[in-house]
Amino acid sequence: MSERLQPGDAAPAFTLPDADGNEISLSDYRGRKVIVYFYPAALTPGCTKQACDFTDNLDVLAGAGYDVIGISPDKPEKLAKFREKENLKVTLLADPDKTVTEAYAAFGEKKNYGKTYLGVIRSTVVVDEHGTVERALYNVRATGHVAKIIKDLAI
Repeated sequence: MSERLQPGDAAPAFTLPDADGNEISLSDYRGRKVIVYFYPAALTPGCTKQACDFTDNLDVLAGAGYDVIGISPDKPEKLAKFREKENLKVTLLADPDKTVTEAYAAFGEKKNYGKTYLGVIRSTVVVDEHGTVERALYNVRATGHVAKIIKDLAI
């Protein structure tokens, strides 16, 4: 498990397939700010709420110069279903082997109903125009998280 990212760290580079199978790289966003968020699974209640919140606020975020990328261990086919079913506008990337999720320290020990297990830690990393971590938030809540980001970033 990787160390949690801190402001000032270089954001780990990645290239992953999107919901349509196209390769998307962090470097494609050079010169723009990007919010990279990690979520456990498409088509689940909390992850749907979070993805819909990002979609509903995409114009506000884009207007402030932020793009949004959601990353989960799901395969592109499931991400496409998720996007269509929920009418999502955020870029969804597939990380089935969790390489990128681990590089961002968004995979690790979780507790649920007294049981400890390994899984995706709901996390958000804000990357600036130069590929540097501006903020790294771990163990975030699905509900209300987007509003908190907008407030924290003074958008």
